[in-house]
Amino acid sequence: MVPRERHSRPPMTIKVMAKIMMLSMFDPVKDQNLYYVGMKNSNATFTSAMCNMLPVFGFVMAWIFRLENVEYRSPRGLAKVLGTLVTVVGAILLTMVKGSSLNLPWAKNHENNHSSQHTEVKGPLFLTLACFCWSCFMILQANVIKTYPCKLSLTALICFLGMVEGAMVAAVVERGNSIAWSIHMDYKLLAIVYGAVLSGVAYYVMGLVVKKKGPVFYSAFNPLATLIVAILGSFVLAEQLYTGRNLVGQL
Repeated sequence: MVPRERHSRPPMTIKVMAKIMMLSMFDPVKDQNLYYVGMKNSNATFTSAMCNMLPVFGFVMAWIFRLENVEYRSPRGLAKVLGTLVTVVGAILLTMVKGSSLNLPWAKNHENNHSSQHTEVKGPLFLTLACFCWSCFMILQANVIKTYPCKLSLTALICFLGMVEGAMVAAVVERGNSIAWSIHMDYKLLAIVYGAVLSGVAYYVMGLVVKKKGPVFYSAFNPLATLIVAILGSFVLAEQLYTGRNLVGQL
């Protein structure tokens, strides 16, 4: 599978394989599908911002499974708790409050096409579920990598099993829809290839970071993606940026 790990891989057991199958089911199958549905019902910038809930889920789950210790009386422990609360409040404000437009001259100055009440609720809901699955993936990965520390081999197994499980789910969901399986030499094929390559790289890098620093450290850097996506989204997708979303006025 991976030449450099050929002589260092521990024996594969049924228990380890079952955990890897669960890993691939959490991500890419569940996480990425929920993520895409959430993005379809919002936009790239809002999707990235909602994923700032990831550190919250990661911290709480790591605490529950005793992968992270919290000392309330120490400044570090108090900072973790306060940071978690700030993240939750920020995500709620982003979802329920709409501020003024930044009026970027190169972006489209109109509302997103998916601006109905149904969409405003559906997008954040699916994105929250995606973050939960992603957190489950990180916590389980931290456990698996202790007994199967071969990161390249683990990445290959996750991607392969994810492909098989994803194909099975797609066969059920898209049954009778042959168009969904058609492949053409266009931007859609480029997006598929790009997503597959980046997913493999991300799983490997994630494994390195989780092994050295733990799942909470990895998830803490996720909010940085919001700034990057917001800037790129305004230029590439011509998305107008707002200081929040409007859900209260529609309920």
